[in-house]
Amino acid sequence: EYIILDEADRMLDMGFEPEIRRLLGAPGMPDKNTRHTLMFSATFPDDIQKLAHEFLCDDFLFLTVGRVGGACSDVTQAMIQIDHSEKRDKLMELLSDVPTTKARTLVFVDTKRSADFLATLLSQENLPTTSIHGDRQQREREMALVDFKNGTCPILIATSVAARGLDIPKVEHVINYDLPSEIDEYVHRIGRTGRCGNLGTATS
Repeated sequence: EYIILDEADRMLDMGFEPEIRRLLGAPGMPDKNTRHTLMFSATFPDDIQKLAHEFLCDDFLFLTVGRVGGACSDVTQAMIQIDHSEKRDKLMELLSDVPTTKARTLVFVDTKRSADFLATLLSQENLPTTSIHGDRQQREREMALVDFKNGTCPILIATSVAARGLDIPKVEHVINYDLPSEIDEYVHRIGRTGRCGNLGTATS
């Protein structure tokens, strides 16, 4: 029997440890040495690794591809230093060719309010944009993702939590409109591009 935890570091770090313990301790659940437990994540800090050991069999295998917590080598990273007042204009400049190229571009912001505001602003500037965040209904999120994947809205504004675990193929550009406060979050964000052998670009 198998149990699989995707984005395992985040689940343990964001307060879901009690729920995981309840799930794994439920009646009928095989113990850790008789079940197959698989945990996946792009980052796995040492303290979270130690916590994860409690849920894994004694002779578990720790497999890494590349450097744990490191950015994917298929992603070209760029940093632009500008005044806060210039951020919107720079974003529109970076996105100006999207209506022509249809390049899927994922823009990360810190707040739900910013996601909605920027999506509206960019749409008014004839840049087809949609957004996802935690306050959206599941159906609204699904519709936004469909529009993004099929190119109807090649620009998606998202909060980090809403975008966690999403597998969106062929994202060509990730833009950190708001920089995350943690390096692990940065790695997860830019990891939305440069997937499955494709090249990508990340701009912050």
